[in-house]
Amino acid sequence: MPPTNTIVKSADEQESIVSFDKEDSKNAFIPAIKHPLEPLTIKEIQLAVSLLRKHENVTPRTRFVSIQLKEPLKQFVHDFTGDQPIHRAASAVLFDNQLNSCYEAILSLTDRQILSFKHVPGVQPTMTIDEQVECEQAVLQSQEFHDMVKKNYGIEDMSLIMCDIWSAGYYGEEEERSNRLARPLCFVRSDPTDNGYTRPIEGLRPVVDLNKMKVIRIEEYNHYPIPCVTCNYAADRTHNARNDIRPLEIVQLQGPSFHVDGNQVYWQKWKFVIGFSMRESLTLHHICYENRSILYRASLTEMVVPYGDPAPQQARKNAFDCGEYGLGCCTNSLELGCDCLGLIKYFDANLCTSRGEPFIIKNAVCMHEEDAGILWKHTDRRLCTPEIRRSRRLVISSIATVENYEYGFYWYLYQDGNIQFEVKMTGVLSLGAIPPGEKSPYGALVAPALVGPYHQHFFNVRLDLDIDGINNTAYQLDVVADQIGPKNPYHNAFQVKSTRLDTEKQARANLNLETSRTWKIVNENVLNNLGEPVGYRFMPGDNCIPFAPRTAWWRKRARFVDHHVWITPNCDDERFSGGMHPNQSQGDRDTLWHWTEKDRAITNSDIVLWYTFGHTHIPRPEDFPVMPVTCVGFMLKPNGFFKINPAIDLPRSEKKEECDKKSCCQ
Repeated sequence: MPPTNTIVKSADEQESIVSFDKEDSKNAFIPAIKHPLEPLTIKEIQLAVSLLRKHENVTPRTRFVSIQLKEPLKQFVHDFTGDQPIHRAASAVLFDNQLNSCYEAILSLTDRQILSFKHVPGVQPTMTIDEQVECEQAVLQSQEFHDMVKKNYGIEDMSLIMCDIWSAGYYGEEEERSNRLARPLCFVRSDPTDNGYTRPIEGLRPVVDLNKMKVIRIEEYNHYPIPCVTCNYAADRTHNARNDIRPLEIVQLQGPSFHVDGNQVYWQKWKFVIGFSMRESLTLHHICYENRSILYRASLTEMVVPYGDPAPQQARKNAFDCGEYGLGCCTNSLELGCDCLGLIKYFDANLCTSRGEPFIIKNAVCMHEEDAGILWKHTDRRLCTPEIRRSRRLVISSIATVENYEYGFYWYLYQDGNIQFEVKMTGVLSLGAIPPGEKSPYGALVAPALVGPYHQHFFNVRLDLDIDGINNTAYQLDVVADQIGPKNPYHNAFQVKSTRLDTEKQARANLNLETSRTWKIVNENVLNNLGEPVGYRFMPGDNCIPFAPRTAWWRKRARFVDHHVWITPNCDDERFSGGMHPNQSQGDRDTLWHWTEKDRAITNSDIVLWYTFGHTHIPRPEDFPVMPVTCVGFMLKPNGFFKINPAIDLPRSEKKEECDKKSCCQ
C-alpha cells in the first residue's frame, strides 16, 4: 500500500494534465526533453495510456501495471551532445483481471504508435497500487472473516482491523499457477490510531482472489490469544520525550555546489541523470567524472525477505518487494527536516494508477550535500604545517514503505571518485503471537506473548559499468600468503592473485574473508600513466548467506542469492535478477541464474556486475516498537582510473575560531 504521505494530484490538477486524452493522441503535447535518459513526464505517461486504450485488447477492466521509459540505445546516449533529436519510447505492462492475462507493450511516443503488444502467458505481474488497497477492503468486507474474528477473538469493530497484503508466492499448488492471489496478514488496533502491529491475529489467514477481489477462503491455525500489548511510536502518543536536544542546523549561505537541468545533475566533477520507475524506484544513469564514463546504469533489481519460522501461519512469508509490490509506488513523499536535512533539491516521481490516472509522488527523490568527515590529512611534524581536507559527498536518496518495513536507498558520490550505495532498513517488525509464557526457537520475544521471527533481507543490484568506455573486463582479486620458504624467510609475505573472468559461470562467486576478495573492472583499451588498464574496484560491505537450502520454494524463485557476484553481457531484456514477473513465479525461466547458464563470454565487452548482499535480522527488544536503522551496502573505488588522488586539488579546509565555551558548551 502506498504510504499515507504520498501525494496524488487533485481532480482539478489531473484535468489539466490529461485534457489531451479526450482528443486525438496525435495532437497531444510532449514537453521538451533535455536528456534521452530522463524518466517519462506525466504527460508522456498519459499519452501512453491514451494510445494503449485504443488497442483492441485494452478494455475498461484492464489494469495499467506500469509505464516507464524505454531507454534508447547506449551508443546514442554516449554520443549525445544535446543537439540530436530525442526519440521517446515507453514500455508498459498491463493486466486483464477477467481474462487473468498479462500483456507487454512497446510504444513510440514520438510517433504516437504502438510498436508491439504481446500476451505473456502464465505470469502474474506486480500487484498494483489499487489492488493493494482493494485487497484490504475485500477482507474487511468479508462476512465470513467478520464472523470468524468475532467467534475466535471477540472482535466486532472491523474498523480496527488492518490487513497487510502479502503475495501468495508459489509452493507447488495448482491455484498458485492459475489464479492471482494474496495472503494478507491481519492485525487489530486497540483504538483507531494505535500501533496495530503489536496485536497480530495469528490464527487466521484470509486468501484473496485479486481478479475477483474476493476472499475465497480463510485458513485457521492455532488461536493464540491476541497479545495485550500497547506500545505506540507516534509523537503524540509518546510520553516523556527528551527535552535536552538543541537544534542542529545545516547552513549553505551561498547555495549548494550542484546544478540541476531537468533530471541532469552536475556536482563538482560529477554529472549524471536521476531516473525513477514503478518497480525499481530510484535509478542513476550515465555517471561520469570529468566527462569520463564510469557507471552507465545503477538500479536495485530485486529484494527478497525470507522468514525462518516453520509454523504454517508464518512459513509462507517471503516478500519479493520489487517484483511483487513495486518499490516505486511504495515510495514516500520526503519532508524537509525529517527525511532530509540541509539545502535540498527534490524530484517528483511520475506514475499512474492501475486505471491509467496520473499518480504523482511529490518529493520522491531527495538530493543534498553533506559533510562526510576527513577526506585526507597529513601533518609534517618538522614543518608544523598540517594539511587537511574535509570530505563532502552528494547524497541521492529515496525511501519506500512496504507495509511494515521502511527501506531507504542512498547513493553517495564522493570528491575522490568513490561511489557508494547503502540500504537503510527501519520500520516495524512483522510480529507474531505466541502463547503467554512460552518462547520460540525461531524468533525472539520483543514483548510479552509477542515474537519477532528470525528473517533475512537480500538485495540485488545491477551495475552496468562503462569504465572509460563500453568494453570492459572483470578480474577477481584474492589476497594470498606466500608459502614459507627461502623467498619468505620472515613468514610475512602476501600478494594479490588476479584472475581474469572469461565467462559467466566462471564469474559466479561468493565473498571470501580469508582472501579479502574484491573485484576489479578495467578497460584494457585505455591505459593510465603507468601503462596499466584504467579501472574501478568493487568493494563489498557486510553480507550474509541464505540459511534455507536451494530446495526451499522461495530460493527456487530467488536463485540470485546463490552467489554474491555475477557478471553478464549487457542485454536490455535482462534487467531483473528474479525475472520480469516474479510474482507467484516458479523461478523456472527468465532469471539471472538462467541467463548465466548460457556461459557467455564476458571479456573486453559491454558487461554488467550483479551484486547480492544481505542482512540476517535476529530481532531484539530494542527493535520494538519501531526499529533503529541498520545499514548494508557496497562501494566502488577508483583503482588506476586517476593518475593520483583526484581530491588533491580541493581547497584547504577553513579553520574556524573556537567557540565561547561558556555560552555554547555548558
